Formats: sequence, structure tokens, C-alpha cells
Amino acid sequence: MATAKKDDNLINTMTGVLNTDGITITRIKINATTHILDVSDGTTGSDLGADNAVRDDNIVPVLIATSETDGSTPVQLYVDSNGKLLVDST
Repeated sequence: MATAKKDDNLINTMTGVLNTDGITITRIKINATTHILDVSDGTTGSDLGADNAVRDDNIVPVLIATSETDGSTPVQLYVDSNGKLLVDST
């Protein structure tokens, strides 16, 4: 399990859960040269996790978003093993 890294001001980095199990905390990465978020754009996926944000060993929760279906159900952010945030742009 990864823990959220912190900057000099103690601000947490972005974390989500691994898309293969829905519980392993994984750091979301960016391209260090362009500062662009690494994403994997797909059209399918499964909700493997709970509606509550998983917490790392330092009790830092992963990020959550709200469901596009109802706009209120919390959904953990999913990340692949390469640190790419999973998105569905369709």
C-alpha cells in the first residue's frame, strides 16, 4: 500500500485505489516535464470498492468524486498500476 507523499507545507499528494482490487492505495502520477496528469481513458470499469474513502497508514483518505449517475453517491478514484487515473470521457 502506498501512502500519500507530502510537500514542505504538509499538503498531501493525490491517491486513489488500484483498479484491480478497489482497496490498494495507489499514487496518482503526472508527467514531471509537462505537469500533465497521466490518465487512462476507457469506456468500461467496475466499482470494486466501498463508498467510503480508504485511508493509508497515515490515516490520509484517498480522493473521492461523485457518481455521474446521481451526482451525490461517493466513488473512490481508480488508478492503474502505472499511476494513471482512470477516466471515461464518453
